[in-house]
Amino acid sequence: MKISAIIDSVFSLFIMILVGVYGSKKKIITSEMNKGLTDILIQIALPFMIAASFIFTYDDTIKSNVIKTFYYSLIAYIIMIAISYLLLLPVKNDKKTILHFANVFTNTGYVGFPILNSIYGAEGVIYGSIFNMFFVIFVWTYGLILFKGNFERKELKVEIEKVLLNPSIIAVFIGIIIMVFNIQLPSAISSSMKSIGNITGPLSMIIIGAILSNVKIRKHLRDWTIYYGITTKLAIIPIIIYSISLLVGDTSKAINTVIIMTAMPASAMTSIFAESFDKEKEYAAVLVSITTLLSLITVPILLKIIT
Repeated sequence: MKISAIIDSVFSLFIMILVGVYGSKKKIITSEMNKGLTDILIQIALPFMIAASFIFTYDDTIKSNVIKTFYYSLIAYIIMIAISYLLLLPVKNDKKTILHFANVFTNTGYVGFPILNSIYGAEGVIYGSIFNMFFVIFVWTYGLILFKGNFERKELKVEIEKVLLNPSIIAVFIGIIIMVFNIQLPSAISSSMKSIGNITGPLSMIIIGAILSNVKIRKHLRDWTIYYGITTKLAIIPIIIYSISLLVGDTSKAINTVIIMTAMPASAMTSIFAESFDKEKEYAAVLVSITTLLSLITVPILLKIIT
C-alpha cells in the first residue's frame, strides 16, 4: 500500500474526529449521548464488523495467518507487559498504573479496526479480531488486577463469565465457525452484517472527537511523565515489537497486523478504569487524548516502514 493511500486513510479518520469535536462543542453530542454511542459501538457495531469480516473467501495462506495471529498476539502482550514494566520503573504511584495499563492495552476498537480495514480490508479485520480477543481476555484479568489487586474467588468467576460473554469474543467464535465450516450465509444476512459493521469506523472516530473536546490538557503539560508515557507508548514499544519481528523473519499480514495494533494509542478503557477506581482520572483522560492525536502522525510513519 502506497504511503499516500495510508495518509489518506488516517487523514479521513482525523476528519471524522473533527466531526465529533464539532458535535460536542455545539452540544449536539452530550456526554450522555456519547455514552450511548459507545454502547452501540462496543455492543453492536464492532461485533458485527468482526463477524462479517469472516465472511470471506479463504485460501491456505489466510488460514495459516489466522493461526499465526493467535500466538503472535499472545507473545506480543507478554512482551508489552515486560517492556512496559521495565521502562516505567522511574515512575511512581498511581501514574505508573495508568501508564502501564495504557502501554499494554491499545485502542483496538476505536482506532485499530478502522485503520486495519482501510489498509488490509476484511482480511486485516480478521487478524485484528484475534488480537482483540486477547485484549478482552487480558483487560478483564490482568488489567483489573493492576487497578484493584488480587481477585477473590467469586469475583474471578464473574470476570471470566464477562470475558466469555463479551460481544466481541462471541463474534470471533461465530466468525471462526463460519470460516472452519465454510458456511455460506444468505446474501440478505451477510449484507446486513457488513452494513452494520461498516458504521464502526465513523462512529468510533466521532466518539473520540467528542471525548477529546472535553479534556483540559494544558495543566498536565508540565508533567514529565506524560511525555515519557507518550514516547514509551507510541514509539519505544512499537519499535521494539517491530525489531523482534525482524528477528523472526516473518513479513506476513498476520505479524504486521499485530505490530500495527501494538502501535495504537492508549485504550479508552484507561480512562474508564481510572474513573471507576478513582485513580488519576484527568491524567488518564489526557494520556488517552494526546496519544490518540499523536497517533495520527506516528501510525502512518510505522505503516510506511512495515508495509
